[in-house]
Amino acid sequence: MRKIFVCAGLFAGLVHAQLGQQGSSGGASSALQVPLSGRTQGSSVTATQSVVVGATASVNTLNSSVQVQGNFAGSVAGGPPLTGKLTLKDAVDRALAHNLGAIDLSQALRQARGQERIVRSALRPNLSGAFRENYFTQNLQALGIKVPGLPAVVGPNSYYDLRATLAQSLVDMTAVNNRRASAETVKAAEEQLKDARESVVLAAAGAWLQVFTARARVESAKTQLVTAKALYEQTLQRRQAGVAAQIEVNRALVQQQTQEQRIATLENDLSRQKINLARVTGLPVNDNYDVGDGVPFSPPPALIVDEAVRGALASRADLKAAEAQVRAAERLRVAARAEHLPTLGVQADLGAIGPRFSQTEHTYTVAGVLRIPIWQGGKSGGDLEVAEATLEQRRAEAADLRGRIESDVRNGFLDLKAATSQLQLAANNQELAKETLKLAREKFDAGVSDSLEVTQAAEAVATAELDRITSLFVHNLAKLSVARAIGQAEQRLNEFLPVQ
Repeated sequence: MRKIFVCAGLFAGLVHAQLGQQGSSGGASSALQVPLSGRTQGSSVTATQSVVVGATASVNTLNSSVQVQGNFAGSVAGGPPLTGKLTLKDAVDRALAHNLGAIDLSQALRQARGQERIVRSALRPNLSGAFRENYFTQNLQALGIKVPGLPAVVGPNSYYDLRATLAQSLVDMTAVNNRRASAETVKAAEEQLKDARESVVLAAAGAWLQVFTARARVESAKTQLVTAKALYEQTLQRRQAGVAAQIEVNRALVQQQTQEQRIATLENDLSRQKINLARVTGLPVNDNYDVGDGVPFSPPPALIVDEAVRGALASRADLKAAEAQVRAAERLRVAARAEHLPTLGVQADLGAIGPRFSQTEHTYTVAGVLRIPIWQGGKSGGDLEVAEATLEQRRAEAADLRGRIESDVRNGFLDLKAATSQLQLAANNQELAKETLKLAREKFDAGVSDSLEVTQAAEAVATAELDRITSLFVHNLAKLSVARAIGQAEQRLNEFLPVQ
């Protein structure tokens, strides 16, 4: 009679276990849900060039800068200690290793690969093992067992069950297309990381150029201060000799003090630019370092605009990422449509069961499960609508990106043309200003003019020198922007910005 009780308990336990297996491996597959937009938000690096409007005595009619936002403006401190001066290559290498924007996309790639493994697991065997010790009572009458003389409730009884279970999907087109979509998502993440490295190169190289330019302005201002001090001393001597008026001495002193204040302001800007570069590259956040030799004038690599546009459309990593996202969305739409199709799977278990360990017997179950969707409350239709909306959005973003890439390249070439023209004019004006100052000093030494003409000529030299420094920065940044626009900033940095 005990065997009857045990068999009744085993039947109830196996029914419960079988229902649980069907719920976990035999349930309906759903198409993956992804964000509507495939673009990264909040982090960007852009080089801007704007026109200085209005009348000005300076030839510097262009204002350029590098705008770094979001994670690209930060970094994780690390790397070997800085010894010597920070070169352009060192700054870029450190930024590629420690910039938060690159780290962010690296971890996003890891996450995409992990999610792809999760999705792929739905197509692979799922094997698990369990050991159960059951201790129970049973109502025989509830099971339809009525034996004269036996109570309605019997027990307690117990049994042991050691079992391995296997679930394998054989035909599930939704899961198959989810897997293909996740593989395309991984490709998109890989290309987004490459594009992020391009942005990091632009951020680091642009910040380094800003530091070098700020340092050059300080050095130029110090040179002009030496000239201002010499002029003041000379004017003071002439005043003491009675051949110069006090107003000339005052004018020379004002010029000297103005130049000293200008140096203080420029040194403050230099320190700020160095701290900004440190944040981008992962260096300690201070200005206790110096940058290496600068980037002299050099023409950009020979490029034709139309060929550069075609090359950018073929090589830009962000466009490849957008195209991969379109393919992933197409797969998700197919996956959503496949929710209407039947699925086929197999479930099996093998184990030993019995009232005692010494009395266990081997048992197994093998079942094929064919699931035919009939009505899911509109879920499959909703999944399809979401997938189609996502696909249309991804296609629109890819089309917009193609136009933006062409715009970036053409604007980059226009900016480079304007920057080259300004740099040539600034160099010519600098030579003329130096010659004018030399003539003014000669006239002043000869006593045929006062210090006003010398002061004005010195101011013209200072302005011309700053114009040349600024124009060189604008030109180099324009070349860097072209390299970024065609998607080759990391690979061809030395061609566009050869260092001394």
